[in-house]
Amino acid sequence: MENIFNIFIKSIFIENMIFAYFLGMCSYLAVSKTLKTSIGLGVAVIFVMTVTVPVNYLINNYLLREGALSWLGESFATVDLSFLSFIMFIAVIASITQLVEMIVEKFSPALYNSLGIFLPLIAVNCAILGGSLFMQERDYETIGEATAFGVGSGIGWFLAIVAIAAIREKIRYSNIPKPLRGLGIAFIVTGLMAIAFMSFMGIKL
Repeated sequence: MENIFNIFIKSIFIENMIFAYFLGMCSYLAVSKTLKTSIGLGVAVIFVMTVTVPVNYLINNYLLREGALSWLGESFATVDLSFLSFIMFIAVIASITQLVEMIVEKFSPALYNSLGIFLPLIAVNCAILGGSLFMQERDYETIGEATAFGVGSGIGWFLAIVAIAAIREKIRYSNIPKPLRGLGIAFIVTGLMAIAFMSFMGIKL
């Protein structure tokens, strides 16, 4: 249980998808103009990460990795389908993203319209795929650890986009030099926030 908690905290603060790896920057910068749309997209990312990482963990451990098909019989013990990881992971992510898009369109048309093309683009958000690939690389022992990593990574991405959206709303009326307005100041603030998040590396887990 303690290990699961450690993985959860690390994935939010120490190994934040935005501030540690700069994954998912396209939608992070494009949607973070207003707080409302940032919260909507952030919640969608949390849901997709929470579902896809454990599902891909099961697929990887019981279908793809070498020896994963041994439960079918001894003749399958040497089969290695790990070369299909990218295709299978992306297929799962695309399916869950489609489900999220349908739910948002049904229950919050205003949010659906404000998110625009960036909602279906969750399917190609490199932070989502990165979560599954990090899960595979780190070889978590249980599905609980993989789920904790997925939830934590989603929350970390949510915190990042909500924080930058709040800052961008505040500095919209500030006297920023003309060449830095828009994406320029957003990149600078993101870099400063990443430096600030480096302070969490001192947490002993």
